Amino acid sequence: MLAQLSIRDIVLIERLELTFEAGLSVLTGETGAGKSILLDSLSLALGGRGDGSLVRHGAERGQVTAVFDVPPRHAARLLLRDNGIDDEGDMIFRRQQSADGRTKAFVNDQPVSVQLMRQAGQLLVEIHGQHDDRALVDTDAHRLLLDAFGGLGEAAGDVGALYFRWKEAERALRKHRERVEAAAREADYLRSSVEELETLSPQDGEEEELAERRSRMMKAERIAVDISEASDFLNGNASPVPLIASLVRRLERKSHEAPGLLEETVELLDQALNQLSDAQMAVEAALRKTEYDPKELERTEERLFALRAASRKYSVPVTGLPALAAKMIADLAELDAGEERLVTLDAQAREAQAAFDAAARSLSERRHNTGKALAEAVMAELPALKLERARFMVEIATDPEAGGEEGIDTVEFHVQTNPGTRPGPIMKVASGGELSRFLLALKVALADRGSAPTLVFDEIDTGVGGAVADAIGQRLKRLSATVQVLSVTHAPQVAARAGTHLLISKAPVEGSETVATRVARMDDGARTEEIARMLAGASITDEARAAAARLLTGGT
Repeated sequence: MLAQLSIRDIVLIERLELTFEAGLSVLTGETGAGKSILLDSLSLALGGRGDGSLVRHGAERGQVTAVFDVPPRHAARLLLRDNGIDDEGDMIFRRQQSADGRTKAFVNDQPVSVQLMRQAGQLLVEIHGQHDDRALVDTDAHRLLLDAFGGLGEAAGDVGALYFRWKEAERALRKHRERVEAAAREADYLRSSVEELETLSPQDGEEEELAERRSRMMKAERIAVDISEASDFLNGNASPVPLIASLVRRLERKSHEAPGLLEETVELLDQALNQLSDAQMAVEAALRKTEYDPKELERTEERLFALRAASRKYSVPVTGLPALAAKMIADLAELDAGEERLVTLDAQAREAQAAFDAAARSLSERRHNTGKALAEAVMAELPALKLERARFMVEIATDPEAGGEEGIDTVEFHVQTNPGTRPGPIMKVASGGELSRFLLALKVALADRGSAPTLVFDEIDTGVGGAVADAIGQRLKRLSATVQVLSVTHAPQVAARAGTHLLISKAPVEGSETVATRVARMDDGARTEEIARMLAGASITDEARAAAARLLTGGT
């Protein structure tokens, strides 16, 4: 329920702190005292439309804070929890309104979107008046109210789940059929491509390995030319080894003729011959190491170029060829097994549809029965509300071919205000006063089902006489046994039945020419005087006070 309402710098309110109790609370006061300001403030705190004109003159911004005492598993708490908002303790809605039109929204001191604040607020408070049609203009709301009255929420939820299961099965069937049809159109291309790729048999990392091997062999080819030239020089006809060996032999023969002259030269030349011999062997060894098979290079290049050609053909990198081959093989396998899978998915979709149809038909039958019971319950409330000649009807249009998550029914409340007139949708047929009384009868019939924990009625007793006003007061009192009810009223019969009576008035601000809205909680004596004023007008008589006392005695 709404526990507290704090208002700062809104229109004529500079600072106001209100606490509310369970049961029925009424707000009374003379016309223009500021009752609408309180409702506008509450609406702002619940995510209603902001407006810079709401800010009190001379202030930069206004603020409204509403505190709610809500059960742990209430839908509003679950909504906040789903959106990452801490929901421990009281739920605190705070809205700042700047004079330039900008607003900021907070729930439990965490910034939220106005949309989320509004969604949560609608779960906590309903505001109804003669010109307020939120509960009745939307036929989806009519269906929800009917389901709430009949306790059909769980069955409706099951129907919704079966609907989504059916649609998911249809989506799976449609997607598989599209894949099979696409694969069938490309069957020849797929088969030739799979054959080509299977023959090519690309392997992960193969391109890099082939490129490295090719590069290595091409480098070896260039180095081998130079080593071969060195080998030819050292071992061929132009080799200096035979010439140096012949020279060494001649010098050795001459050294005996000139001792001490040629021995060092012969020794150095002999060392040179040994070095050249070592060089010959080293060159030959290097030449053997650089030996490669030109055919192997050719095979490597052919394989590498074939992979790259396939890459260009299929517009994928070489590294993606194995995955492409696997996908094409899977597509072919799916094509081959597609008809069988289609039959299975089609059977599943039909089964899901049959389950939905059966549950939707069962729910529809229960709704038709519940619709009759709801109409009877509302009709029972109408005579006392001076609508004894009116009829309330729950029109249910059932179309099995137009099912949705809500089932196969469209629910709309119709009324006939007088015999002989044409029945029609409640929002088009009922006048403002009639509409508010139909709404009250509907809320009484629903009791605590399908209702927010706090109901606010804004002058729904306008234009009705004493007996009807008393009937309205009785029904508001009955409603307050199950939900918190706040009523802005001009009817003393309604005010007398309240557990809490708040008087709204305007008073001059001390030291200023401006006026401010004030709200006071009245005791028994003050209540008697206020109800006497509501009965008699500006001049309160003893008779009016006595009548007010009788109302208070009989109304509470």
